Amino acid sequence: MRAPGTILPLEARGLGFAAGSLRILSGIDLTIAGGAPTVILGPNGAGKSVLLRLLHGLLAPTEGEVRWAGAGGHRRQAMVFQRPVLLRRSALANVLYPLRLAGVPAAERAARAAQALDLVGLAALADRPARRLSGGEQQRLALARAAATQPEILFLDEPCASLDPGATAAVEEIIAALAARGTKIVMTTHHLGQARRLAGDVVFLHGGRVLEQGPAEPFFAAPLTAEAAAFLRGDLLPR
Repeated sequence: MRAPGTILPLEARGLGFAAGSLRILSGIDLTIAGGAPTVILGPNGAGKSVLLRLLHGLLAPTEGEVRWAGAGGHRRQAMVFQRPVLLRRSALANVLYPLRLAGVPAAERAARAAQALDLVGLAALADRPARRLSGGEQQRLALARAAATQPEILFLDEPCASLDPGATAAVEEIIAALAARGTKIVMTTHHLGQARRLAGDVVFLHGGRVLEQGPAEPFFAAPLTAEAAAFLRGDLLPR
């Protein structure tokens, strides 16, 4: 049974996207429910980032639709990109800004921003200019900014792609903590080890189509399609 007021599950039905004559995604049917993180996997060019942007609402589909279970889905979600765009302000001001836009009262803004910075381990750097932070710290700040808005679902597009192993581990800890608090994580990654560590279920894309969707453990142990098996072996797949 769905919890009262939830916007999940999120459904895509017949979802497709084309840029001019180039068809990137076709006939995407999937359901994303609450629970452990959903990880979107697939080779380069499979359409992972485009799918994430369609689900988030940043792109409009050229066919099909995205449906939320409850009202206000577009307001109860957030997205963090591979290279976050940060304001030329302090770390704290970056977290406060979206709360002000959302109309959160000033006293509550301060408390939520402080909690979010503490969650990502940046409380001591609250007054530092955001653009003077390291790459890993900037990504953690982007996660804090998103977490402060208390989204029901958080989309992450390759959140660790440009980070070193130490920074990657720190970001993974934050993702796991957010998931444990009840935030639904939907993320893309090219790192199979990361997917194994974080995924509760997997969506496997190839050639702009969903070839598999299901629990992570059986997917990694015994994929159902030849394309997924080849991908897990590290073989190059034709587009």
